Amino acid sequence: MEFLLDPSHWAFLAVIGLVAGFIDAVVGGGGLLSIPALLTMGIPPHLALGTNKLAACFGSLTAGYTYYKQQLIKLRFWRAAFITTFIGAVLGSILVYLIDAAWLEKILPLVIISIAFYTLLSPKAMGDNISVAPTQSPCKTKQAAQGTLLGCYDGFAGPGIGAFWTVSSIRLHKLPLLNSCALARVMTFVSNVTALIIFALLGEVDWILGLWMGVCMMAGSFIGAKSAIRFGIPFVKPLFIIVVLAIAANLAWTAWL
Repeated sequence: MEFLLDPSHWAFLAVIGLVAGFIDAVVGGGGLLSIPALLTMGIPPHLALGTNKLAACFGSLTAGYTYYKQQLIKLRFWRAAFITTFIGAVLGSILVYLIDAAWLEKILPLVIISIAFYTLLSPKAMGDNISVAPTQSPCKTKQAAQGTLLGCYDGFAGPGIGAFWTVSSIRLHKLPLLNSCALARVMTFVSNVTALIIFALLGEVDWILGLWMGVCMMAGSFIGAKSAIRFGIPFVKPLFIIVVLAIAANLAWTAWL
């Protein structure tokens, strides 16, 4: 399915894609910009979600690869997380059609606000005191539980998924901040691809528009990942808190007002 836009809309979405890719590569939450931007263009909600998943795949792949090239993630350590994230994303995509999401819309802003305050007040939340990455594969049971739950959530809803991956990976696996960011980007790529396949099968993807935004997100993601690697915690932590609070405010406004 394709949706016709005029040149000014294409330019606007290019800028949004660039900024969203940058934010997504550092802390996650680029969809807070890209999805509303697609909706304001008059694109139907399901088509907007499917098109955004296509674009997001480019961004998460670029960021994940950039972190990988800096040796911030060893893919062989995370096989259990790969498999269960995929399974969880499939389950979450199915649950969308089986469960009333109204309760989630009310509760989710509170959960995400809690993450922001936990990050702000806890000195250990962003792995400030962790400097050494694991030298062997972290506990597979923890990986499986994390991958299933977060994969399911990303398939079901998705807002704040990057924040959930980052904070939970530091907590569960004692990862340094940048290693946790790298894991978050790789695993969101897995769930993005899974969701994209399902949206594509349902005919809810504008391929031309998604590819256009995807290229722009690639550029933004590359810049974002490089910035996070270069400037570290002093750069990532404030941006993380700002983006998480913005996501929570957006969700609260939609659900409660």
